[in-house]
Amino acid sequence: MSDITLLDGGMGQELIARSGDEPTPLWATRVMLDHPGLVRDIHADYFAAGATIATTNTYAIHHDRLARFGLDPMFHALHLRALAEAHEARAAYPNTRIAGSLGPLQASYRPDLTEPVADAAPKYAEIARILAPHVDLILIETAASLEAAEGALVGAQAAGKPVWLSVSVDDRDGTLLRSGEPVADLARLLRHPVAALLANCSVPEAMADALAALRPLGRPFGAYANGFTHISGNFLKDAPTVKELTHRHDLTPEKYADFAMAWVAQGATIVGGCCEVGPAHIRHLRERLVAEGHQIV
Repeated sequence: MSDITLLDGGMGQELIARSGDEPTPLWATRVMLDHPGLVRDIHADYFAAGATIATTNTYAIHHDRLARFGLDPMFHALHLRALAEAHEARAAYPNTRIAGSLGPLQASYRPDLTEPVADAAPKYAEIARILAPHVDLILIETAASLEAAEGALVGAQAAGKPVWLSVSVDDRDGTLLRSGEPVADLARLLRHPVAALLANCSVPEAMADALAALRPLGRPFGAYANGFTHISGNFLKDAPTVKELTHRHDLTPEKYADFAMAWVAQGATIVGGCCEVGPAHIRHLRERLVAEGHQIV
């Protein structure tokens, strides 16, 4: 049996469900101002469910996103607020870790908006330096192209912490990034320090092929899928809200655990959930892992 790192689940969708607010393009960031403590409570629920890593609510805190809404002066303060809420939740759960999230610049799932490495890396480095004293590792999330991944990787080194790279793959063909580039071509980025390789925020059905492409690259690997039916065309327009995405009604905790256990059977040692995968899913997944003799670390 294996040692398995159990990530948490999605944050943004939980925030919408619990806050009752209408989603905006800045929903997961704005909620920290409007509902202090809600992010902490969600982190705590994931820890209680058995997750051993809390992923900070910093995914969308970028200058380009904040500036559209007049919040850019709060860039540093919002990062510190997100970090504080993760630490407040972690206090009751020793032997857990905090992953500092680095999300895509400009927008998710939009390889067409990828910034050149020379432009993107300093922006990521600024965030990495803020996160560094407060996190155990840096988690680059939802990279949609090789260039987007490299810009984040170069910038993330400024933290001086282990860096995990997670990419978003095509929902119909998990061997491809959302850019259409082969997942296997991530090999060319391994000249940069990468402690683990993952796939995230794609449908669970795509993850087996993604993991088959990641496994030969020689790093610990894993997956955390979303619970959307697909990424709609309207969500790929400028400043979308999550109202453009449809959640699946069939992805029960039991069904999600079936997918994740199959990933573990492929050799994955890092599993968890992304958007629309909540504490109930993580709790059931933990129970399945333990029942099959795996050690949660």
